[in-house]
Amino acid sequence: MIFEVAVGDKVRTVSVVRKGGVLHVDVDGRTHIVDAQRIGDSIVSMLVQLDGLALSERSESKGAAAPSRSIDAAFAHSTRIAHAGRAAGNGDFDVHFDGLTIPVQIRPAGSLGRQKKEGAAGPVSGPQRIVAPMPGKVVRVLVKPGDDVKARQGVVVVEAMKMENELRAPRDGKVRDVNVAEGQSVEAGSVLLVVE
Repeated sequence: MIFEVAVGDKVRTVSVVRKGGVLHVDVDGRTHIVDAQRIGDSIVSMLVQLDGLALSERSESKGAAAPSRSIDAAFAHSTRIAHAGRAAGNGDFDVHFDGLTIPVQIRPAGSLGRQKKEGAAGPVSGPQRIVAPMPGKVVRVLVKPGDDVKARQGVVVVEAMKMENELRAPRDGKVRDVNVAEGQSVEAGSVLLVVE
């Protein structure tokens, strides 16, 4: 299957082919071997062999193991407004990885380019919700209502799967609501706070 994946202003062409128990993921012409396991409704654990084909060819000739990276990520359907006047669609996700929340759009190949030509994309405005990427417990709340925050500033820390994840503000703004307290258990997708 071939997709277009938009992360910020960059659109990547991604091809995914299952071969045996692994995925061959081609991103803009570079292939990576991915062993992905779903470990919850919204959590994926992956072992990614970096630059898969070139490294596997090299490892066969030299007997060396190809370098790989372990990645755990959680995802949730986006609660943002993706385009002016239109609610986020089925391919709009918030990916929670390494303490960051990354808005991602996934579409069949060719459709994101058409959207951009039609002038649909614009800066996201309005209230931004910070949601729990997976079930867990609030360890620390780093802000209170009325606080000014900068983009990527830590606002709340949630412990899940024995790891602490610092969730960050998606943009500059002011904290409007804080819906949780330290020690509180939260479900995946729960709105923790709102920045406007």
